[in-house]
Amino acid sequence: MDEEEFAELAAGAALNALSPADREAFEAARRRHPEWQHLVDADAATAAALADTVSDALPPLTLRSTLLARVAATPQLPTMDASAAAAAEPVEAWSDSDEQPAAEPPPATAVIQAVSRQRWTRGILGLAASLVLLVALGLGAATLNDYLNRSAEVVALEQIEDAPDAQSATVEVTDGGTATAHWSESVGKVVLVSQGLPRIADDESFELWFVRGDDAVSAGTFESADGQATALLDGEVEPGDVIAVTIEPQGGSPTGEPSSEPIVIIPTA
Repeated sequence: MDEEEFAELAAGAALNALSPADREAFEAARRRHPEWQHLVDADAATAAALADTVSDALPPLTLRSTLLARVAATPQLPTMDASAAAAAEPVEAWSDSDEQPAAEPPPATAVIQAVSRQRWTRGILGLAASLVLLVALGLGAATLNDYLNRSAEVVALEQIEDAPDAQSATVEVTDGGTATAHWSESVGKVVLVSQGLPRIADDESFELWFVRGDDAVSAGTFESADGQATALLDGEVEPGDVIAVTIEPQGGSPTGEPSSEPIVIIPTA
């Protein structure tokens, strides 16, 4: 066994993918040629580096089925070198009078085994690298999808928290619970995060208000099935606004003004 053949076996050993016969041949050559140990160490380091690039997070559950479906639908063609295919002459049918070229002798069994082992080992290493890339792409796509599909409330809250003039205030909700208003005058938005809101009837809604002096400007409605809610107020916050929440008929106050006492009052000044 020469050094090149040993290198191919070392790559398979690093992936724990040798047959019993190849494993025996590999270990025997390893004992006879300790100077080849650097090949074993290099392949082991490569396999470890591939493993380190895989996140502990699980890939999407649909990844395997998607890959298998694509493999099943993709025509499997024999491998052909592009340059050889381009230079090949069309083959015409032989006639009885044509002189047929002498057939080349078949390659020796040792040569066939060496080439097969080389292609197989390289294929295993290529597959390992491809799987690492696919997992990374799958996790990256999932993360990107979560980022792009953020709700308006979450986006606004991130904008407020990143603003240099970000402020927040927390108060108790009437009959229990808490409500925290997050706002920024430079961003012009307010997000209300509430917990422990009272249970309301099916034909009622929570309505948000900007209270400016003696006027109350509706800032939209929101629902809460479990007493928790994150709501983005409609409209732009102004200096000195008071954020309020009332319980109104479904869809909001029909008069455009609060029809009940507020359960949340949060001054922004």
